[in-house]
Amino acid sequence: SLPYENGKSYWLVQGYFSHYTHKERAALDFKMKRGTKIYAARGGVVVRVKEDGDRGGLNKKYRPYGNNIVIRHADSSRAGYWHLQKDGAVVNAGDTVQQGQLIGYSGKTGYTLFPHLHFLVWTFDENGKWKQLPTRFQTSKGVKYLRSIRRYKKPG
Repeated sequence: SLPYENGKSYWLVQGYFSHYTHKERAALDFKMKRGTKIYAARGGVVVRVKEDGDRGGLNKKYRPYGNNIVIRHADSSRAGYWHLQKDGAVVNAGDTVQQGQLIGYSGKTGYTLFPHLHFLVWTFDENGKWKQLPTRFQTSKGVKYLRSIRRYKKPG
């Protein structure tokens, strides 16, 4: 499920392995205003919440300020939601969440030029090394791998 409100659409400004900051990342950047509601793409258990960062900018020195939520799914994959606003999480580590449940609010914390949601899914291989997983989403036009510089509407 797209990580935002039913019936809403947002620009995907950077997709998997794109040229700017995702050269080595199977990550997605959805452009959205600060305070936009973020929803769990899949259900699972919240394993990390960071929401004390209060700075952001286009310099790697801001990386430690990036607020985020990480959810572990039943298949052991994890989804990360980055650049949330300060105090922008509505869940805590250890909480069980359902797909489509409100988990937080977008922001502009960490290494970022503008407010957006950075979304990433990964798992660990048999040696404990992390492995990124490009994912498909249910959109208003069917199930798709998302592509940069397009708007995607969440059904509903």
